[in-house]
Amino acid sequence: MEISLKQVITENELKNLWKMQICAFSDLLSKYKDFETNPGAESLERVIEKYKQPWTKYYFIINGNIIVGGVRVIDKKNESRKRISPIWIMKEFRCNGFAQQAIIELEKLYGSNNWCLDTILQEKCNIHLYEKLGYHQTGKTEKINNLMDIVFLEKN
Repeated sequence: MEISLKQVITENELKNLWKMQICAFSDLLSKYKDFETNPGAESLERVIEKYKQPWTKYYFIINGNIIVGGVRVIDKKNESRKRISPIWIMKEFRCNGFAQQAIIELEKLYGSNNWCLDTILQEKCNIHLYEKLGYHQTGKTEKINNLMDIVFLEKN
């Protein structure tokens, strides 16, 4: 398995990435009804706003020549933590180690320390993935609704 990252450059690529994001998060959106925070409910306009931030980069996650997912990285190039928000693998490509490999590739580009991210506390597989990569829970959680909480993780 050879995972690579391709930076999203054009508006057309960004639109395709957004469509993938909506699709990839649709199950979690249905399950947890978190219409304010779920990337599956994010408008194209909001993704374009984020894309234009000087500290944001979006990437396609590619296996061979197939796009299997996407990720957004926030790096303000100061002392603040770099952030992954969001990362996803399309449903048909999950459970192949692609997310893990993508994060390893991001760490090659941005350095392996001083990262943060958050995920759904009830999604134990997500937490396991991040902990396997050296992230630890900060102890901070945020209740989103009766169905879900967000847990915050860091990697030093």
